[in-house]
Amino acid sequence: MSGGGLKRPQKIGEAIGRLKERYPRVARYYELAVDPDTGQFSATLKEDKRAEAAQLDGCYLLKTDRDDLKAEDFWRLYSLLTRAEDAFRDMKTPLAERPIYHQREPRVDSHIFLCVLAFHLLAVIEKTLLDQGRHTSWATVRDTLKTHQICTIVLPTKAGQTLRIRKPATPEKDVAELYALLRLSDQVIKPSYHWTDSLPSD
Repeated sequence: MSGGGLKRPQKIGEAIGRLKERYPRVARYYELAVDPDTGQFSATLKEDKRAEAAQLDGCYLLKTDRDDLKAEDFWRLYSLLTRAEDAFRDMKTPLAERPIYHQREPRVDSHIFLCVLAFHLLAVIEKTLLDQGRHTSWATVRDTLKTHQICTIVLPTKAGQTLRIRKPATPEKDVAELYALLRLSDQVIKPSYHWTDSLPSD
């Protein structure tokens, strides 16, 4: 790629794949390719896809019984509630909060509390990055960080034992930059080593 550090076609293809995975809403409107002879990267707009999407553009109506709110205030409040729900949706699985039942009032209160807590957490992440000149959203941060994998390496020995090593993979450059900006270690878990006498049967 011109001006870049990637030279091998396989690595360039992997980088394009990660780019399309990270920005799927935009990527679907472009054909991304690299000329194998010149190494030149190109992005061609898919006019038919964009025209099709333009025909589906529309609007929706928000209705409230609050007559003390101006339209701008109502929209801001709605957007805030939507972000809080999105934040909680992202956190439900890591917090082991699935499934959630609302038949009891304490559970409703817990849902609301965790929504607000999750929203504050994600807002702090965005603000921390913004203070350091990184203008981004939680959705982009999440999609970037989820590319960092934890690996289990299985090493059988001649003595019949098996060593299992579980450790985080080396993060990509953009992931490592996020960890640094958030003052977090890229070693998301401490490596563990576990010996077993033999491989389990299938």
